[in-house]
Amino acid sequence: MRIISFLQLTVAALLLGASLASVMAADASDPNIAKAQQMIEKAEAARKQAASVDGEWRETAAMIEQAKSELAKGEVAASMKLAAKAQKQGVLGYQQAVSQRELKMPSYLHY
Repeated sequence: MRIISFLQLTVAALLLGASLASVMAADASDPNIAKAQQMIEKAEAARKQAASVDGEWRETAAMIEQAKSELAKGEVAASMKLAAKAQKQGVLGYQQAVSQRELKMPSYLHY
């Protein structure tokens, strides 16, 4: 059962990559596609930075994958919106983790 699901995921990833490549080739002249790709790359970089300090938020990676999927479908505006939201989550996750690195709990809290 696990082998089948792994194979299904692998095939799905390959199909997604192929469809993304076809969208990029078909509309290479559209500057919004290039901008969406850059936004996805920036979101991924922000996610990795947050993860480096254990501050990655739960849904950031899924949002990035959904942005890639939307871009592959040709939904450039939706892709850009998701990528922008994911980048913001990555930046905020990093800031939150760094700011709470040396968080001191009040003495009246016992746990």
